Amino acid sequence: MNKTERIRVFLKAQPGMWLILGAAFCILGLAWWLRSPSGIHNPLLYSQLEITSGILALTFAAAAVVRFRGTNERLPLILTCGFLIIGATLVGASFGFLHLFGLNPGSSLPDPLPWVVGRTLLAVLLVASLVVERRFPTSHSTGREIALALVVVMLLTSMLSAAHKLLPADLTLSPNGIFPRPGNLVPAGLFLVAAIGFHRRLRQSSSPFDFSLYFSAVLNLACSLAASESDFRLDRPFVLAEVLQLASYGVLVGGALLDNVRLLEKVRHLAVSDSLTGLANYRRLLDAVESEIQRSDRTGRRFALILFDLDRLKKINDRYGHLVGSRALCRVADVLRVHCRAIDTAARYGGDEFVLVLPETDLAAAREVANRICERVASDENDPSISVSAGVAVYPDDGPSVETLFEVADRALYDSKRRVRIPRNAPSYY
Repeated sequence: MNKTERIRVFLKAQPGMWLILGAAFCILGLAWWLRSPSGIHNPLLYSQLEITSGILALTFAAAAVVRFRGTNERLPLILTCGFLIIGATLVGASFGFLHLFGLNPGSSLPDPLPWVVGRTLLAVLLVASLVVERRFPTSHSTGREIALALVVVMLLTSMLSAAHKLLPADLTLSPNGIFPRPGNLVPAGLFLVAAIGFHRRLRQSSSPFDFSLYFSAVLNLACSLAASESDFRLDRPFVLAEVLQLASYGVLVGGALLDNVRLLEKVRHLAVSDSLTGLANYRRLLDAVESEIQRSDRTGRRFALILFDLDRLKKINDRYGHLVGSRALCRVADVLRVHCRAIDTAARYGGDEFVLVLPETDLAAAREVANRICERVASDENDPSISVSAGVAVYPDDGPSVETLFEVADRALYDSKRRVRIPRNAPSYY
């Protein structure tokens, strides 16, 4: 297979590459078409785009540090520190461009230092974050690593600023050339590498945050290519580059915020659910019972509470092992999850006990539900066979508080166990 065939096979297997290459060529063509000595030349517009981009960069830094503190991933740590510096630089530099009103708009000047440093710094950090994530994905000392990352990013910013000042003028400015500002091709190349890397990364992780990194890398590639076609200060290609930069930061902020919402929802779910069975935990159970008590006091309608106990769990653990015992608990939880209403609350009370809260249910209906659950558990054909016992309490008939309801249900449960010797597969309830 020759080199051309290899490239063709690669592009066919990587549909995301077509987006990268298509965006690059389209932006290059559009920027070249926009080249003209008579452009926008509006320093106020440039200042507004810069300060908006800076605010978005700072917003993304805040969202990224939330993700880092929640996941300990080093990738958002690197981006946090980078965007903190970039955002502060853009906001600060935006106030210094109003003096451009008094300059000749047709003159050709090198790229502004904040633009060059910000572009190059972001490109370097995107590539570095991919390398660090592959080799050292997680952090073990968050506070120390945040300080270290900030120091490294600040040193890198200083080095890039010094290097830009030492570069010969013909490397940063080539009036009337194919690329009038060739210095922008350096970050463009790095953004291309980052876009390819983040596209490949989507195979393992496809959260909104990951997609935003990929699309932002593509937009920043287009941004640098558009800036490379700028002939004069603040002309139309340069404004196009500013708009693309703004869009890239907006995409990052949107992806980070959506992903943080998803992570917070996951944390909230874990906080109110049992880690083994996935049912509501004790905290969520108490909230549900308290809520039903308040609603019952308002409406005058009863609600029921059924306490279930998995029979012979200790014998199952002793004979088959704790893993099989945990599976038995999950089998009971599956029955409760499937055979209750959407308004009911199924929870793990602790150990081998479960609770089902039934809104607007009287004693007779609650006993029917308890009987059905016991029968469903006993009919499970998996080994070892299991059964549950049940005790019922109804508010307000059996007590005015959460504690009394659980006491009544617990007494009913163990009274039924004492009165009836439980056969191997026979359900019992009270």
